[in-house]
Amino acid sequence: MSGQISPRQLEAFHAVVEHGTMTRASQQLNISQPAVSRLLADLAHDLGFALFDRRDGRLVPTQEARFLLPDIRRVLDLLDRISETSRDITQRKAGDLRIACLPGFAISHLPRVVADFLKDRPGVTVTLEPDRPERILEWMVGEQFDFGITDGFDGHPAVEREEIRVRTVCIFPQDSPLARQDVIRPRDLVDQKLIHTRRDSPFFRLLNEAFLADGQSITTFVEARQFTTACEFVAQGVGVSVVSELDAVKYRGQGVEYRPFRPAVPHRLSLVRPIHKQPSMITLEFMECFAESLHPFRQQDE
Repeated sequence: MSGQISPRQLEAFHAVVEHGTMTRASQQLNISQPAVSRLLADLAHDLGFALFDRRDGRLVPTQEARFLLPDIRRVLDLLDRISETSRDITQRKAGDLRIACLPGFAISHLPRVVADFLKDRPGVTVTLEPDRPERILEWMVGEQFDFGITDGFDGHPAVEREEIRVRTVCIFPQDSPLARQDVIRPRDLVDQKLIHTRRDSPFFRLLNEAFLADGQSITTFVEARQFTTACEFVAQGVGVSVVSELDAVKYRGQGVEYRPFRPAVPHRLSLVRPIHKQPSMITLEFMECFAESLHPFRQQDE
């Protein structure tokens, strides 16, 4: 072989094989007949043997050319797939997305957002891995995931973040006297069986400050790591809790109600990604979609 074979040469060869004449091949390729002739001459020179014999006014592949034809077709098919995939990537319809999140998100808000995102993106694959905040930070620093959803994040030089404050509400069984109130305050929960997040969590510290500011103290009944767990306890009639509205809304119609909690104790979510890993277009688009999905639940400044 004396030169580098180009895809255009292979396309010209295949078009002549399919149509039998350079005239029809040139029409298919939308180039002139002399251009087709030059491509074939260059290809024959590069390969070192003749490509066609002329029979009854048609060009017929030589035995050597026939031997190569299956491989040439596979190459052209592969090039077509590459072109199609690249178009899908450019249009955000193909790619791989690796998401790390808090366990509660894996079974509450996130699946719906991912499902909506994938509807018009059949070429996108998603890996979803739930774990505790410490582990999510490790994954971001190690560039093992594209995007993370966590809380209690104090910052890291290798991680970029966007903080979103999500409203919290008081959730309680629907037959509770609390249902008669428009707003729930710490003083209203003094005689209630309170279910709350772990005492070492940033959210518990904020909640405890709200109780102290109202002249009250928290009396623990059940301590749970996740808001979803607290909501399950409330749905079973165990007690009441203060949780993210993102989680509470999933329990509407399941024997519970909720009301705004004052003073506002927002759940501080952090949307994080590795700062030194160039994000894919699909990652940036999903991060934007996810942030937008939180808009109805954002805590407004009071």
